[in-house]
Amino acid sequence: MIGQRTSVGLDVHARSVVGRGLDVQTGEVLRARLTPAHEQVIGWLRSLPGPVTVTYEAGPTGFGLARALEAAGIDCVVAAPSRLLRPSGERVKTDAKDALHLAQLLAVGQVTAVAVPDEETEAARDLVRARDDVRGDLMSARHRVTHLLLRQGIVYAGGTPWTRVHENWLRTQRFARPALQCAYDAALEALAATEGRRDRLDEAITKLAAASRFTPVIDRLTCLRGISTLTGFGLAVEIGDWSRLSPATIGAYLGLVPGEHSTGESRSQHGVTKTGNSHVRRLLVEAAWHHRPPYRPSTRLQRRWQRAPAAVAAHAAKGNRRLHARWQSFDTRRKRPVVANLAIARELAGWCWALAVMDPDG
Repeated sequence: MIGQRTSVGLDVHARSVVGRGLDVQTGEVLRARLTPAHEQVIGWLRSLPGPVTVTYEAGPTGFGLARALEAAGIDCVVAAPSRLLRPSGERVKTDAKDALHLAQLLAVGQVTAVAVPDEETEAARDLVRARDDVRGDLMSARHRVTHLLLRQGIVYAGGTPWTRVHENWLRTQRFARPALQCAYDAALEALAATEGRRDRLDEAITKLAAASRFTPVIDRLTCLRGISTLTGFGLAVEIGDWSRLSPATIGAYLGLVPGEHSTGESRSQHGVTKTGNSHVRRLLVEAAWHHRPPYRPSTRLQRRWQRAPAAVAAHAAKGNRRLHARWQSFDTRRKRPVVANLAIARELAGWCWALAVMDPDG
């Protein structure tokens, strides 16, 4: 960082904040142990020789401190933990050493910043992640019901599971032993409660997707096959500002590029790096599977095209054809489907970026 006199590193925890300030003119190290109260942190920072620049690692404490510091007129950089340089051979780790290390990295401009979302975006992300948690809970609840029946030798053979017919069949199951019947009724009640939570969250997401500042981007993203309203909303709120990325960087940002270890004349590639936003990566991987079947635009997809600018819809149709052709190429070469799907997901991320930033009048 250029221009600051004092570089400050904060090691932030739920109940404590350890601060270390490095005065770049005198070399003095300024120390403090604070509470997480924003007023106390801001008061200490204002007592330091200015101008002051602060950094702390992104983590479970969120971005409230960063927003409070910016509101107070104090420059703050939220550091990406995975991109921080770590001293090799270090065997002593304390909060004070971590804070001082952050201050030293900030002083020499070696901190990679993460984008700090505003409160509206962060609230929308919490909604998306709550929906994702319910998805896992629902899968577990379904497994508990089916596994309990399986232990009694009862298997559903009436067609596709988890339809209305299947749910009616589940409610007709009765057992002679009261203990077993009580356990089964509790599992069904838990399943119904989880489904109710899912439906309420889906309704809230649908309302936000239809009338919020994320709506224009969602309407563009849903022009692609495999991206429904829920998926488009998740992509829009998790990435936020699409213009900070590019076709060359979005794959690496989402951890969809192959890992590599090269030295001298040796070059070895591994599986995808899986860095960055795991939720967005999962959404894209799931969406990529939808491009494998033959491409026949459904009525629902055509209705989505009508909500987006004509140029965007035309470009999305081109992307849909391209991604299906890529799948056909991989299948012809007998590429492993899982590996091929990751490649499709990486290219799909590029098409999403193109639609999100596209100027329909350009």
